[in-house]
Order: sequence, then C-alpha cells, then structure tokens
Amino acid sequence: MPKAATVSAIVAAAVTAAAFALNPSAERHRAEIRAVVAERSPLAGALGLGALTAFTSTYHSLGVASYTTVDDRTVSVGAFGIVYVLEPPRGDHAR
Repeated sequence: MPKAATVSAIVAAAVTAAAFALNPSAERHRAEIRAVVAERSPLAGALGLGALTAFTSTYHSLGVASYTTVDDRTVSVGAFGIVYVLEPPRGDHAR
C-alpha cells in the first residue's frame, strides 16, 4: 500500500508542476480572444473588435489556471496551455 501512495503522490506532483508550467500567458489569452472574435463574426474581426476586447482585458493567474475579464465579466479561461473564450451572454451585444 505505501508504494501506491508514493506513486500517487509523484503523479499528483507531476500534474501540478505541468499545470504551473503550461499555464497560458496573458498574450496567449489575448491572441485567442482576437482569433475567436474574428472567427465568430468576420465583420467584428474586420473592425478590430477582437483586438479591442483583448487590449482591454485584465489577466488573472491562479498559478495552475488563468482567466481574463472585461468589466467584471469573464472573457476567457485557460489551463494546461489551452485557452477557451467564453460565449457572450444572450442580449449582451452592446459590450
């Protein structure tokens, strides 16, 4: 049984270290926001709304994960090198 606990502790430490090392940077979040906005709406991409959103976003790191906000609304979340841009709430097209 102690061998299984040791292996579990080593795996947990390796996963935690990988999460810290692969936490997406602020620039990675901003690049993904620009790309997703342009993909979802070519007109918004042409007008630079994705770049504007990315520029005004605030990056927050939790060590093993990170997220960005604009006006207290979470725009993207990321962990293990992957960034996911959240859908805007319905009826919130003015923001």
